[in-house]
Amino acid sequence: MYIGIDLGTSGVKTILTDESGNVVDSASSSLSVSMPQALWSEQDPNDWWAATCDTLDSLKKRNDLAPVKAIGLAGQMHGATLLDKTGQVLRPAILWNDGRSEAQCKSLEATVASSRAITGNLVMPGFTAPKLLWVKEHEPHIFKQIDKVLLPKDFLRYKLTGEFASDMSDSAGTSWLNTGERCWSKSMLLACGLSEAHMPKLYEGNEITGHLTTEAAARWGMKAVPVVAGAGDNAAGAVGCGIVDAGQAMLSLGTSGVYFAVTKDYRSDPESAVHSFCHAVPDRWHLMSVMLSAASCLDWFAKNSGYADVGALFDDVVTNTQPDDPNTPYFLPYLTGERTPHNNPNAKAGFFGLTAATTRAHMAQAVVQGVSMALADGIDAVHGCGIKVDGISLIGGGVKSTYWRQLLADVSGIDMNFRKSGDVGPALGAARLAQMGVSPNTPVSDICPVPELVASYAPNSALKDYYAQRRQQFRELYFSLHSHF
Repeated sequence: MYIGIDLGTSGVKTILTDESGNVVDSASSSLSVSMPQALWSEQDPNDWWAATCDTLDSLKKRNDLAPVKAIGLAGQMHGATLLDKTGQVLRPAILWNDGRSEAQCKSLEATVASSRAITGNLVMPGFTAPKLLWVKEHEPHIFKQIDKVLLPKDFLRYKLTGEFASDMSDSAGTSWLNTGERCWSKSMLLACGLSEAHMPKLYEGNEITGHLTTEAAARWGMKAVPVVAGAGDNAAGAVGCGIVDAGQAMLSLGTSGVYFAVTKDYRSDPESAVHSFCHAVPDRWHLMSVMLSAASCLDWFAKNSGYADVGALFDDVVTNTQPDDPNTPYFLPYLTGERTPHNNPNAKAGFFGLTAATTRAHMAQAVVQGVSMALADGIDAVHGCGIKVDGISLIGGGVKSTYWRQLLADVSGIDMNFRKSGDVGPALGAARLAQMGVSPNTPVSDICPVPELVASYAPNSALKDYYAQRRQQFRELYFSLHSHF
């Protein structure tokens, strides 16, 4: 058996899988986020460890863990976890959704003119490097004590094994990694007052980084099994869905929307806010677009317009509108700003084109269309890097509606493939990376099969011109309003 541990923002999920990749059991433990000031978002790393221990304790109560062969880790990316020379936490970890370091992003890009070429990405407040600059400038007494900087899941690794290590996919989100060369960038570290000595050792996602300590092994009834490097949450989620080779892509629809496409070589387009990261498997990279408010837009409109839930919203749209209904207004879906392709945290949402003939169903349709067109903008930005994909796998709780699946195909002009998937997410990818780590002779495709196809959705050629015109108007509306955000 294998264990996959996923450290999310809202909780830890740990799963147990068998040799065939089936989930045998799972356990979860919740976490809270502290927001002591505007734009701040923090967690105590010791709470991560306590939650992880809770999940493993729960699994041990229900299962014999002696057959476990390896452990894999996945987790929330970008968080700055600071340890002193004794391995103690110096301050609460600054999380991925913390926005305090915008000034430090500008400073870092000004200091290292080649930062985008080195990292393949814009320096964003969500990333780790500007957070360390903020600490250096605002908490110098803390900065002077820093011995190691770890990403969230890698703090769990330290507690499990005593080793300081990280993987390529997670480290690519720090702004310290030379993403093309898959190594730490000395110039990016130096610009933050750091060196490679402050960083964990780098591994590929399926490489063994250490072994379970004697104390941990005894607590959970395991041998001193290997702990593999693992992955950041998006790369781990892709591994769990079998998205591991060039030409494969997935669209994940949750609160946010993420488009993830695998490449066999390093490519980047930071000016379009496309993320260019290493994948969790060797010799592979991935490009990613991120939409900050995807399914959350539907939840927001359903709640504020009297629908019982999002399912009722879709029922109303299907029953009371047509795909090319002339009374459907436009909706800009930027409730919490936008990442790809605009990189504008100040972007705002809004309706345009309301008339006396507009109904609630038309407005609901506009929301779904607006989210779909923004997702298509992100897909286009990724494909603008010169890649081609063989259809897009749809995953996530947001794609339960057959109407939305077809709409995504129509708006993007790309086949959408809805696949069977559970809710284990990145934890499954972590478990599969653990299995890869101790099964070097087994093909990756055998350990990471693509989930069963449920249904495919091809673009409706009759609507091609209609959505081309809608998307053009949608884009023009954004730029017309840009100066007013």
